[in-house]
Amino acid sequence: MIENPYHTSVLLHECVDGLAIKPAGIYVDVTFGGGGHSRAILGKLGPDGRLFAFDQDPDAWRQAEKIDDDRLELITANFRHIQKYLRIHGIKQVDGIMADFGVSSFQLDAAERGFSTRFDGPLDMRMGPSASTDAAEVLNSYSAENLQKIFGMYGEIKNARTLAQAVVQARTQKALKTTSEFKEILAKLAPRSREFKYFAQAFQAVRIEVNQELAVIEEFLDQAANLLAPEGRLVVLSFHSLEDRLVKNFIRTGDCQGKEDKDLFGVVHKPLESIIRKPITASEEELKRNPRSRSAKLRIAAKI
Repeated sequence: MIENPYHTSVLLHECVDGLAIKPAGIYVDVTFGGGGHSRAILGKLGPDGRLFAFDQDPDAWRQAEKIDDDRLELITANFRHIQKYLRIHGIKQVDGIMADFGVSSFQLDAAERGFSTRFDGPLDMRMGPSASTDAAEVLNSYSAENLQKIFGMYGEIKNARTLAQAVVQARTQKALKTTSEFKEILAKLAPRSREFKYFAQAFQAVRIEVNQELAVIEEFLDQAANLLAPEGRLVVLSFHSLEDRLVKNFIRTGDCQGKEDKDLFGVVHKPLESIIRKPITASEEELKRNPRSRSAKLRIAAKI
């Protein structure tokens, strides 16, 4: 396990093994983060191999500066633009693509980022500075109907309507500015003895909306399938059911919503084939070492 103070990579060896790395191949890590997966990929590449890494977070850029390796090219952009930026670098096909959709430990532990339910901080939650909105804007300007949709769909909160109305009512007194102010609203509605999970669900819902995370994943998967060379590998690590469902559907049918493209003979046309029977999850040993790996699901597919 490669670790650094920034982030402990989940299922590190399983992810890298899933890429079936060719020493002279071209690979992409679309979520550089603390660089754990990228370092491990570089360790498997030969002198002629290349690795392109994406990250929109300036904190991750600083981590990348610590890697002195000419085979690594960091692209400081959202991975929803993967095809565009690889073409700029003259790359039309790659041998493998790795994605880790989890929020990094550094982001969660930095109070000023507003991701964590444990610390008081500004209602930000942006993965990168280019995001057009932040959590404060979502909570202070969205209608009750839209907030209900976000809490229900992205947070899978059962009393989403009541929560949305409570947010709207609270902001009529004063604009919400901090995570503590948001938690005060949540605390009044959270099921008894399940407060932590309720807080996490609500924060997740707002974070997904701020960063358009599900739309980004859909755009990425379509492009990834086009970019992979024959037998190229797609390795995706998801941390909640909404993400995993999109990945599972895409691998199974070639469509994120699970719509099958069948020909007259009933054959489903899809670009990828799963190479594992069910998603890989963390071992008991890893769970003890890194509790944040508990919800992780790893899916591996190959270009047909």
